[in-house]
Amino acid sequence: MYKIIFTDIDGTLLGPDRVLTQATIDQVTRIKETIPFILVSSRMPKQMYHLQQDLGILNTPLIAFNGAYIEKESEVIHSSEIPISIIKNLVLLNEKAGENKIHISLFNANNWYVDSMDYWAKREETNTRISPEIKPNSEVVTLWEKENKGAHKIMCMGDKLLIDKIYKFLEENYKDALHLYRSKDTYIEIASKEISKLTGIKTLLNSCYPTYNLEEVVAFGDNYNDEEMIGAVGHGVAVDNARDEVKAVAKALTQHHKEDGVANYLKILFK
Repeated sequence: MYKIIFTDIDGTLLGPDRVLTQATIDQVTRIKETIPFILVSSRMPKQMYHLQQDLGILNTPLIAFNGAYIEKESEVIHSSEIPISIIKNLVLLNEKAGENKIHISLFNANNWYVDSMDYWAKREETNTRISPEIKPNSEVVTLWEKENKGAHKIMCMGDKLLIDKIYKFLEENYKDALHLYRSKDTYIEIASKEISKLTGIKTLLNSCYPTYNLEEVVAFGDNYNDEEMIGAVGHGVAVDNARDEVKAVAKALTQHHKEDGVANYLKILFK
């Protein structure tokens, strides 16, 4: 009945210490030849390759940046960027804040730029095993203006009160252009309003698996940016640690991500 699987990574697929468990690797290895297993994440592609390698699925597509970037074996299938004009205004606002500046990470495909290796950059580096390139945000804006580029994702990180102010600015000025995700009080993940994990799935199916439809999709997730995906596919599954909003739209629940929730459910669903 179900022909393809999409799964979030952080808080869903990864076990303790943000690594794949042997149980997860074993279950994906068991089914991957007949059921494509696709990673769909807010991460950049380069932060997903080592997981694909460990799972033996480097030949399958991936959905990065919450649906803004889709590729298969380095071939770009879809790309949707935040306009450089918005990035420029955000960076200018932050530069004017002086000591109250927040951390801004700018992403385009496999390029990740940060002002400096501050607390937030080091934390992301530890979590994803990928190091950023150090370049002032203003210089990145200048470079991208020349290259006619935008961002596939922006991450704003900092003290809650400062992040609240940035969120208010973005919501008041760009609510029709941007998706704003707050997985934590100290984070904002920013993507184009045009995309979501669900649009990513639809685009990928149309491009790579045109005979499959949403009703034949299984998806796993835990956070706000998974809610639409989990509610729309044929069989959306929430892990035990998922947000209540995600659990409310899920067709089924499984164990906590630290207790092999995805692996355990695959074992039951695909006997």
